[in-house]
Amino acid sequence: MTHLETLEAEAAHIFREVAGEFDRSTLLFSGGKDSIVMLHVALKAFAPAPLPFSLLHVDTGHNFPEVIAYRDRIVEKHSLRLDVASVQSYIDDGTLQERPDGTRNPLQTVPLLDAIRDGRFGAVFGGGRRDEEKARAKERVFSLRDEFGAWEPRRQRPELWQLYNGHHRPGEHFRVFPLSNWTELDVWQYIEHEGIELPQIYFAHWREVFRRDGMWLAPGDWGGPRDDESLCERRVRYRTVGDMSCTGAIDSSASTVGEVIAEIAASRVTERGASRADDRLSEAAMEDRKREGYF
Repeated sequence: MTHLETLEAEAAHIFREVAGEFDRSTLLFSGGKDSIVMLHVALKAFAPAPLPFSLLHVDTGHNFPEVIAYRDRIVEKHSLRLDVASVQSYIDDGTLQERPDGTRNPLQTVPLLDAIRDGRFGAVFGGGRRDEEKARAKERVFSLRDEFGAWEPRRQRPELWQLYNGHHRPGEHFRVFPLSNWTELDVWQYIEHEGIELPQIYFAHWREVFRRDGMWLAPGDWGGPRDDESLCERRVRYRTVGDMSCTGAIDSSASTVGEVIAEIAASRVTERGASRADDRLSEAAMEDRKREGYF
């Protein structure tokens, strides 16, 4: 087996293990490249049978339109069930308040936890990878969350010989990461090997952007740019896709999958380190959010 075939087989095994251990599960699907690859592997793992779980997207309301259009197209193509937890609805009813910086990524936790509780999901698939960020490097494949959705490193279980313990008490659930052992380069090489379609936002294109905190951000209803920030048009692409207010573009001329792979192979900065403002709030920003119930 090739390196990619080994990774795919491991991920397929994890999907089947969850399907066998849990009555109800769901896959977090945002239309980003990691969730796209995760869904692709899941569809192959259960073919020709239909997917035995639904999809869930926590929509901040500040997503890139190209990504939302792709999400809806894929759901329709494969006749999948998609549940959407809307951050905007929580803001409208007063449950959540807008942040001064306009970023809604940290506001996703409450809608996510409510969706998990209402759906009675024992397992939630996420596209997190250990190479993304130091807090995610600590994750097990089966990440136990308590009745409040919080992650406690000391409660995580050993996973020797790919044996996964899915036992949990009422109210607890697992976040399951089939792509844990993949790298960003693995993801792109798999996309090339499988011929997977992606939103065009991942490839070089001309876009109006402005500079903030060392990143190129796209203007939008979320509040950018400010009066002292000026728009310019640049050829950019996105390495990772999230809320528009905290996801930065990078200067790039990579317009094909092969060119993206070459660009990533030469990079010495992680995708989140290069383009995610929400990870710069503090040294432990991601870990703090995970302890509160974040992805």
